[in-house]
Amino acid sequence: MESLEILKKKTNLLLDIAITLMVSGANTNRANTSINRFALVLGCRAFSMISHKTLVMTLTDNHTGETYTKVQNMPSYAINFTTISCISKASWKALENSWSFEQIEEEFKNIRSRKRYSRIQVLLAVSLAGAGFCNIFGGDYISMAVAMVSTFVGLFVLQEAHKKDYNMYFRVLLASFIASSVASLGVVYDIGDSPDLALATSILFLVPGVPLINSFTDLLDNNLLNGQVRFTSGLMIVMAIAMGLFGALLIFQ
Repeated sequence: MESLEILKKKTNLLLDIAITLMVSGANTNRANTSINRFALVLGCRAFSMISHKTLVMTLTDNHTGETYTKVQNMPSYAINFTTISCISKASWKALENSWSFEQIEEEFKNIRSRKRYSRIQVLLAVSLAGAGFCNIFGGDYISMAVAMVSTFVGLFVLQEAHKKDYNMYFRVLLASFIASSVASLGVVYDIGDSPDLALATSILFLVPGVPLINSFTDLLDNNLLNGQVRFTSGLMIVMAIAMGLFGALLIFQ
């Protein structure tokens, strides 16, 4: 019974690590590879079935042959490439240095407790990126300012909708509509030399790059179900962006 309790603790830890990787934006193969490294260090074999909303993990002890299976739902996705990188590095360190269960658990807690960028930092950085896109496409400085303000307001609305736990596609549609509406004012009042470019680049922060890229990597790794689900999710986000933009264009003509 004591060995089974230890196996349960190992399963819970590896399940938490796998879920953290997936919601942070890792592809399915990377999550499985990292988990297999940790399981090898802990003297176990891990068998995982990862879907977009659920993760099933079975852990088998190499010495006792005991097996434990647990199912857990995925929380909301929150892209964080730093977390993915840190967990991947930790899995290699654990393998090279033969870490104990306690060392892996402590390292994982440290990774999860690391501070993310503040909200204002994210808003400003993404807004500057929106202005940069406008400049790349030939926009003048005034149009860049319009794109920056539009992106700022749109992202702020997206974050607020996320905090209120709105449907993912609805909050993307809402953010797209608000951002393009603000940018449309630049077109209506002819602000800058290229207000149309500000309008076109005001919604680029919503483009679902991570789901679409992960969908192709999953398909290439023969994780067909996850690849199809992620591609469909990315396509739905693109449609939500288009509907928000269309609504703003319809209102401002």
